[in-house]
Amino acid sequence: MRAPEFHKSQVLQALREAHQSGVAADASGVRDDIDVLAVLQHAAAAGGWRPGSAPAYWKSGGPSPALPLFHAPLPTQGVLPSHSERNPARIGQPACTLYGVEAEIALRIGRRVDRALALTLTADSVHGLVDAMTVAIEWVDSRWRQNLQAPLPLLQADRLSHGALVLGQDWLPYLPRDWSAQRCTVQIDAEAVREFKGSHPLGDPSAVLLPWLLHATEHWGSVEAGSVVTTGSWTGILQARAGSRVGVSFDGLAQAWLEFGAGSSAPPFCNE
Repeated sequence: MRAPEFHKSQVLQALREAHQSGVAADASGVRDDIDVLAVLQHAAAAGGWRPGSAPAYWKSGGPSPALPLFHAPLPTQGVLPSHSERNPARIGQPACTLYGVEAEIALRIGRRVDRALALTLTADSVHGLVDAMTVAIEWVDSRWRQNLQAPLPLLQADRLSHGALVLGQDWLPYLPRDWSAQRCTVQIDAEAVREFKGSHPLGDPSAVLLPWLLHATEHWGSVEAGSVVTTGSWTGILQARAGSRVGVSFDGLAQAWLEFGAGSSAPPFCNE
C-alpha cells in the first residue's frame, strides 16, 4: 500500500500523534520542502511558548566546525534533574523508535540576551554571558519510522530526534578549559565503561553559543537569564534499551544518571 502523502501542515499533526501514541509516523509520505522553523514554532506554541521570549531549553550542535549548526528548542516537561547515582532521572515512557543516549555539556546563560545585544557579540565576548555548566545526557528518540534515516528536514522538525534531556546534579562555575584533554566516560548497565577524550565534534562546546543566540533572538525572541543550551555529543549515539541504567561522567565537572523504565524494546538503529 502506498504511504499517504503529508503536506507541510500535516507534518506537525503526524509528529503530535506519534508523541501521543508512541507509534512512529512514516516519513516516506512527507515532502522534503517543509518549513522546519514553522513546525518547531507551532509545536513550541502548543507547549506554551509565545513570541518575544525564547524557550528556556535548547539543543545545539553540528558534526563539524566547517558545516552549519542546528538548533532546536526543547519542551520544558522533558528536562529532568539527575539528583544522584542512587536517585537518577527516571523516564517511564517507552521509546517510539530509539533508546539512544549521548553525553554532553550543558551551558546556562546568566543574563537576558535580546536581539540588539546578540548582534554585538563575538566568539570571545559571548563567553561572558555564561554563568554555569553541567553534564547532560540526551535521550535520542525519533517519531519517524525510518528514525535516523529520515530526511534531514524531518529530523530537524522532530527537534533533532529529541526524546528527553537529563541535567547533572551539580552546576559549576563556567571557566575556559582545555577541552581537547577532557575525559568523558559512559556506563550502560553492566557493559564495559566507554571512554572518550577530546571528542567534541566542534572542539569546544562553547562554539555553539554565538550561532545559537543569533538564531534564537532572530526567530524566537530574547533569551532569558537561566536559559540552558546543550552543546553536542561527545560520544555519538550509544544504544541503550528498555530498563537500561546509564551513567555519564566528565572528569572535574559533574555526573548524571538516567534510568529507562522497563517496557517493550524499540527496534535497533536503522543505520547500524
